[in-house]
Amino acid sequence: MGSLGGEERPAEGRRRPRFLCLHGFRTSAEIMRKQVLGKWPADVTARLDLVFADAPCPAEGKSDVEGIFDPPYYEWFQFDKGFMEYRNFDECLAYIEELMIKDGPFDGLMGFSQGAILSAALPGLQERGLALTRVPKIKYLIIIGGAKFLSPTLAEKAYANKIACPSLHFIGDNDFLKVHGEKLIESCEDPFVIRHPKGHTVPRLDDKSLEVMLRFLEKIEETSEHASTDVDEKEVCL
Repeated sequence: MGSLGGEERPAEGRRRPRFLCLHGFRTSAEIMRKQVLGKWPADVTARLDLVFADAPCPAEGKSDVEGIFDPPYYEWFQFDKGFMEYRNFDECLAYIEELMIKDGPFDGLMGFSQGAILSAALPGLQERGLALTRVPKIKYLIIIGGAKFLSPTLAEKAYANKIACPSLHFIGDNDFLKVHGEKLIESCEDPFVIRHPKGHTVPRLDDKSLEVMLRFLEKIEETSEHASTDVDEKEVCL
């Protein structure tokens, strides 16, 4: 696990939004770090405090990135072929909560693939008191190649209400999860969406994508400033 810093620094007195980054299935924190740092410009990553974490479970099978990225590889939980039943899911939620207690406080979650599916479900589970009950509310999401859980039981709990926090979604034209990613967007209030021509990957940011990314960053920085002002006013009142 580690923090991804940039050369530029936010304005004096401003804390960068801190994101816990959840990697894809049978990859690792280091792989996701390389994907993001290698593809996104420094003027984007410098405005975020990104903390990359390995999943709790060693990979139980062959990784799709074997031969491209070095092991070890990890997975957040296991699932059946229909993605309807999950194993080690509760243990995964407990593990993420411990990470957030140890290395937080965190403002948001950023996930890719399996990590994105997990990240998008956590605000709803947290809202219902079913996960992350000992950490602050998740305020922002960055979802790359994400989807919704297909299990009706879990979906009913995770998406009972629309995801209200500011969220940014990456949808690839050739991503095998594209249809599922579109359905996830429908479960979010006023989502920011970046569409790209690639497949299931962390994409580079072209001019159009960068414009959407910067608007999202402005949105969450504005939200953070308002939250900080509210806290300061409360402290003055006390």
